[in-house]
Amino acid sequence: MRLPSNTCVGGLLPLILVACTVLPPESRMDEAGSAPGSWSATREAKAGIDDHWVDRFESRDLSSLVGEAYESNRNLQAAAARVERASATARGAGAAARPQLNAALNGSRDKRNFIGFPGAAGSSIANTYGASLNLQWEIDLWGRIRAGEEASLADLQAQGYTYLGARASLAAQVVRAWLLLAETNEQVALAKDSLRVRKDTAELIRGRFELASDEAGANASQLRLAETDVATAQANLAQQEGENDQAKRQLEILLGRYPSAEIVGSAKLPKVPKFPPAGLPSELLLRRPDILSAERQLAAAGRREAEASKAFYPSFSLTGSSGQSTSELGNIFDSGFGVWSIAGQAVQPILRGGALRSQLDARSAEEKEALANLQQTVLDGFGEVELALASDRFLAEREQSTSQALEIATDGAESATRDFALGTGDVLTLLVSESRRIELATQQLILRRLRLDNRVNLHLALGGDYKL
Repeated sequence: MRLPSNTCVGGLLPLILVACTVLPPESRMDEAGSAPGSWSATREAKAGIDDHWVDRFESRDLSSLVGEAYESNRNLQAAAARVERASATARGAGAAARPQLNAALNGSRDKRNFIGFPGAAGSSIANTYGASLNLQWEIDLWGRIRAGEEASLADLQAQGYTYLGARASLAAQVVRAWLLLAETNEQVALAKDSLRVRKDTAELIRGRFELASDEAGANASQLRLAETDVATAQANLAQQEGENDQAKRQLEILLGRYPSAEIVGSAKLPKVPKFPPAGLPSELLLRRPDILSAERQLAAAGRREAEASKAFYPSFSLTGSSGQSTSELGNIFDSGFGVWSIAGQAVQPILRGGALRSQLDARSAEEKEALANLQQTVLDGFGEVELALASDRFLAEREQSTSQALEIATDGAESATRDFALGTGDVLTLLVSESRRIELATQQLILRRLRLDNRVNLHLALGGDYKL
């Protein structure tokens, strides 16, 4: 549309080009609470964070599985979509503070009757056509709209940190599921070996029972006890195979696959990787995504409280229009029929039925809630690190003691089997020694997986991401 030469829109165009850079609100992390100088559970105080911690398990298959989860996990895709939504909201948050320009075309046809007026009769029909550019702009004198825009930017940052947290959490879930699968693989192998040993023992006892007819009563009860152990071992094997099947399906769901238990799961539990750098407690406030997200939520709540408080101030707006108005449709774009207008308005809220006050009270309460959430998130973060650090030490001690006990139990079971085969050992010693060895071997696998799980928890608690 061609603008007429006598329009004042040319004077309004510079207002349309006015743009102020809006930055996110400043950090309020100083309100999160003080951090101790060091961790109480360990003297580790190395700086930095391990962004490649998954690779420390020395499994290419595991690293590949985490990468697949990053690409296909539906929950992570939903988190990414929430970031996109927050970005779109932030882009539109300051729209009210920017000039709004729209074009309009209108037409009308009116008829007026003059019957009843002295000296007048008949009617009149009038046509009106118009085209215009209309400008509206609320001048954000007090920064009310800017405060809302800053809050939206903080929301966007919070969603970004939430996404990073979801990404790190997904990596940890995949690793834990893979470790569970590896443990169940070894538990199945152990259960099969235990069943074989139980069957061999039952055969040894059956052979002695057949030769010692003078002690048939005693040997018969011993044989029944051995056969009971065989049946128990068969039940344990079925249980371990069922848990292995479930571990495969859980891992497949995390990878975005259909849970068909068809994933190749031949992995074994790896060695516990080197202890990660714990850093200082104060560093946790700057790298844990959930803490950073909670701080951004507090910053957003603070700016929305400011937005609500400034709603009590008068608002100033500017409107303007320029175009043509004519009774002939063919002249609608003729500059000779140009019209324009410009107006300003100031509005001071007086009575709103308490709406503004209730809105301010609600925003103030939301800010208090966000502050409490931030402080609790920080406390939870410190607690998770301390628990993981302490658990690592206790689990290491338990694993070491269990390994020593397993070595002794293995030697005892071998000796009992040898003595029984030579006729110098008794059945109860043989059965108990085998049961003790199997029990300790099972516990050792569980403890190693728990220690590896705890190492994953420690990486996650320290705020470590995993980068492909």
